[in-house]
Amino acid sequence: MTSRHLPRVAHRTLRASKRSGQSVRSASSFSSEPVQALLDKSNAYILPVYARPPFVLTHGKGAYVWDTQSRKYLDFSAGIAVNALGHADEGVAKVLAHEAGKLLHTSNAFHHQWSARLAELLVSLTQKAGGLGWETGSATSTSGAKIFFANSGTEANEGALKIARKVGKTRWAAQNGKEWDDPASDKFEIVCFENAFHGRSMGALSVTTNPKYQKPFAPLIPGVKVGLYNAIDQVNNLVTDKTCAVIVEPIQGEGGVHPAQVDFLRALRKRCNETGAVLIYDEIQCGLYRTGTLWAHSTFPIDCHPDMVTMAKPLANGYPIGAVLMRDSVAEVMAAGTHGTTFGGSPLACALGHHVLSRLSEPSFIAHIQETSAYLTARLSQLPEWFPEVLQPGVRGTGLILGLGFRNGEHPGKLVQMARERGVLVLTAGKDAVRFVPSLNIAREEVDVAVDVLESCLGMLITA
Repeated sequence: MTSRHLPRVAHRTLRASKRSGQSVRSASSFSSEPVQALLDKSNAYILPVYARPPFVLTHGKGAYVWDTQSRKYLDFSAGIAVNALGHADEGVAKVLAHEAGKLLHTSNAFHHQWSARLAELLVSLTQKAGGLGWETGSATSTSGAKIFFANSGTEANEGALKIARKVGKTRWAAQNGKEWDDPASDKFEIVCFENAFHGRSMGALSVTTNPKYQKPFAPLIPGVKVGLYNAIDQVNNLVTDKTCAVIVEPIQGEGGVHPAQVDFLRALRKRCNETGAVLIYDEIQCGLYRTGTLWAHSTFPIDCHPDMVTMAKPLANGYPIGAVLMRDSVAEVMAAGTHGTTFGGSPLACALGHHVLSRLSEPSFIAHIQETSAYLTARLSQLPEWFPEVLQPGVRGTGLILGLGFRNGEHPGKLVQMARERGVLVLTAGKDAVRFVPSLNIAREEVDVAVDVLESCLGMLITA
């Protein structure tokens, strides 16, 4: 950065501070007595598995949240891509209060009215939008796919892996004239990819190939093979007749906002067809309209489509829910007792999911996502040109799951802290990126606030 840029950076810094309504704050300014008492209580009683900043949030509205000291933050993380409709949405709050006053929980020992409705909506929208092997605009029907409801993305992935193991055993038995539970079956291997993130329970952790996450809990489940993301030439050797499942993110979120190449996904689909393996797309972070379409794979050719899709984050706007969407050819191996959950698919969770998904799928809402994401992408794309010493070329991702890559691996964490001190909350991703996953109804004006703050922080990084 040459000196001729400094006036613009200084101007942006001032403008960003004014627009966000914040002053630049140091960590020491968070240490008021009431806040410290709450932090001390958390340290005393909460398992210390999170590194949180030293302030306490109290409430939110739309794209903003406030802390106990009445400081306002633009939340450009949306609860890690969860709050699709923002904070304290009136429609969500109304459904929550109404349904909680009627039927909060039944367990899965009984039917209730909302799980079938939400499942039907998910399947019919997938048929219309394209996905899971359907052409865009397919006629709506209640056949062709099934849903299993869980409580989180991790649980959805665990369920998908379990179901795929059962499919593998069943298909092996059919080929060899054996019973599905024959111990000689060797079709149980699972293929995953470097930099993936699928969750932290033992099965999901086994396919989350980060030594930092895995090493303390080894040994993990057996039969997991790890491939290089987007390496088409490895696919045939990686996926074999022993493979029961391949799990992959169409866009790696936690791993650094890296999209899969269509030809790579096509090669996986082809090889899974050849070997009888189940292809699982983890769309927990990139699905449910975050890319501007229902699924990240909705616009891909059918020969790239999966057998199963896992989802969670935005489905109920913050109320815990997860789900597995699967083709009937996968679902047919499951029967009563082969999987279950006490809380998954509760009346309240499914009512909220139906409300949120109905709103997200409105044509006007989808158009808003596409317009806003184009504007955000255009604004972010200027930053690598203005700060080439700091940023890698280009913007990663699509829709409203975007990332900026940094040349120095220490800079993403520093930028996140600097932006937070200026009133904007963003996230790191992988080893070298900052991630932008705002609420799906984020406004253009809020995009301007966030990017102005980012630009000012980048200017501070190179002048420090």
